[in-house]
This record gives sequence, C-alpha cells and structure tokens, in this order.
Amino acid sequence: MFLIGMDIQIFHGIEGAKQARGLAVVIDVFRAFSVACYAYAAGAEKIIPVADLDLAYALKKQYPEYVLIGERHAKKPEGFDYGNSPVDIERVSFDKKTIIHTTSAGTQGIINASGADEIITGAFVNIGAVIRYIKLYSPQTLSLICTGLYGVQPDEEDDFCAQYIKNSLEGKTNDFAAIVSHLRHSKAGLDFYDETKTWKPERDFDLCLSLNKFNFVLKAERDAADMIYFKKIYL
Repeated sequence: MFLIGMDIQIFHGIEGAKQARGLAVVIDVFRAFSVACYAYAAGAEKIIPVADLDLAYALKKQYPEYVLIGERHAKKPEGFDYGNSPVDIERVSFDKKTIIHTTSAGTQGIINASGADEIITGAFVNIGAVIRYIKLYSPQTLSLICTGLYGVQPDEEDDFCAQYIKNSLEGKTNDFAAIVSHLRHSKAGLDFYDETKTWKPERDFDLCLSLNKFNFVLKAERDAADMIYFKKIYL
C-alpha cells in the first residue's frame, strides 16, 4: 500500500548525496553495501565507513588490530587486508572485529549525505529489511541515493535497487528475475565475467544479487569519538 504523504526523491552520485534530506538510503549494490552486510553476518562487531584513503591508513596505523577492506577503481589498495568483494570475505570470520571500509562510491555517499536526518545503506541482499525499516518509521521525506560508478556516473544496478524500493512503497510489483537477467548482460554485470579483471570475481555478481539474504539494516551512527559507524538493526 502506498505510504500517503511520503516524498520519495531519487538522487545520483556524491553530488546527489549532498542533496539528500529526511531518511537517506545510500545504495551501492556492486559492491560496497553488499560487502558490509556479508561482513556483519560474518561476525564483525563494527564497520567504520570512511571516504578518504589516507584516513583509512591512519586508522589502521592507530589501531593495527582493525581490518582494512575496500577499493579504489574496483581494486584492493596496497596494504589492505581484503578487497571490496564478497568472495574475498565469504569464508572469513570477523568475530568481534572492527572493520575500516572505504570505497570509491558507497562510503563516499555515506559521508556526503550529511544533510539527511538519518542514513541507512541499501543493497539487494537486505532490501526487504530496508523496505520494512522505511515503512516502520514512515519518514515524510525519503532520499534514495544511487551512488553509481565511482560516485560520478549512474549505474543500472543502483537505479534498479532504488526503483525496487520505490515500487514496493507504492504498492507496485517488482520483477527481480528480469532485473538479474538484464544486469547479467549489462556493462557492470559483464565485468564480473571478464577473466582479466581478477579483482571482480564472477561469483560476486551472484552474491550481490542474493535477494533478501540478510534480515537487518545498517544504520549510520556516531560513536563517542564522533566517528561514523554502522549499527546493525534486525527487522
């Protein structure tokens, strides 16, 4: 059923994140916020999203027990423990670990959505929980931020995710099988089947499109040191 009175806006990229108001859902399907869900499911105690690579290195130097995960231009930066890939961490235990996560798009969107009243992440792996969260709190303004390619260019997977959320809130149906089929033949999807791009394993495609694998949302909060981290909320 349509949530009467909710103003739903869709924004794109880092510049779009700066325009977000109300409840912001920062979307990065391939792969940041899919990775974050897998990391929390693997026992991570805390994930700290950062935009700046130097800050990520500085935090690792200050807290060597922290785990560095992320990418720049899709590749794992030098000195990082894992890339921004669900396959990289699929069989890793992060029990009670704190993770520093930095990416070219997703975490940039989190940091730049500072005008929003609250921020949660968006991906297909937990989209049902995201929709339930929105319905539960029924914000007057909902900003769906498609972070896209490097936070600059639109990417179809994030657009599909935003539209899926919007359709669900408006009582419209979604054809997820058609979305997967389309993405498999899209430029972003074909990257996962390019053997020369070893930093984008083929299985990442399927792991990022495992619909509703997780029943929690990741909400951006601030700790005592005013550092943003994701709080896991089951729904």
